[in-house]
Amino acid sequence: MTTTPEPHRAATTPPPEPAADRPAVRVVTIVYHPGPELADFARSLAEATTAPVELVLVDNGTEPGTADEVAAAAGGRVVRTGENLGYGGGANAGARGATQPFLVVANPDVVWEPGSLDTLLDAAARHPDAGALGPALLNEDGTVYPSARELPSLTQGAGHAVLGKVWPGNPWTRAYQRRQETAGTERYAGWLSGACLLLRRDAFEAVGGFDDDYFMFFEDVDLGERLALAGRPNVYVPAARVTHVGGVSWKAKPAAMISAHHRSAERYLHRRYHRWYQWPVRVAVSLGLRAREVVELRAAR
Repeated sequence: MTTTPEPHRAATTPPPEPAADRPAVRVVTIVYHPGPELADFARSLAEATTAPVELVLVDNGTEPGTADEVAAAAGGRVVRTGENLGYGGGANAGARGATQPFLVVANPDVVWEPGSLDTLLDAAARHPDAGALGPALLNEDGTVYPSARELPSLTQGAGHAVLGKVWPGNPWTRAYQRRQETAGTERYAGWLSGACLLLRRDAFEAVGGFDDDYFMFFEDVDLGERLALAGRPNVYVPAARVTHVGGVSWKAKPAAMISAHHRSAERYLHRRYHRWYQWPVRVAVSLGLRAREVVELRAAR
């Protein structure tokens, strides 16, 4: 990547107008030995929209069972990958062959508020150039997770990547996250959390979907940047609300997820700052991330 998109302007929010006929959506969720959270996802999705929905469960695991039961009960289908493709790779597999104008990619531990997907679709009608739209992502305690962020500058990206966990209050992390204590207003963002995304299929396909090289984490940052560079901005829609139970995929094997996070952070920052004269930044990022990984792995034992 050789250029960085200019900061996005604030998006205005006109009074909502209900759509009589909403476009069809393929909803893709990626599972790996799922638990009861998947049934909650499917049940809440049924109340989230009046649009025609095709539910696709991408099973990255090896044990059939829960995914098949939920798909049967919800009228969806299961795509078996035969191996663990990671989040972005699984999302690409689930999106393959879609004909609907919109795709949703979401974690299986998301619970939709009634009408929330309709709210995203209505926002998409107001922003026809948008490539991705994301809801307010709530934590289980009702607080708002900062799911709409700007792309990090060189110093912010490096400072947050290296110090974000060991010194959460550092100035680079604060500037990068701009934490949302409330949901805020509808606006453009540099990127949106991949925990729940509404994507225009044509825009998603035009940029090649998710980058499969990111097994887990940072695939959403990378996608948001590529969409923005292609002139298909990311729009945050806080009137749509979902709750992210969070951590379900981490609980069984946190060490593997910690390592995946650090590898993806390193890959993203190396690709973003790839010029020859930026090699000191790449070296510093790699050393800092390796040190932070060691600290986090020890703490997770």
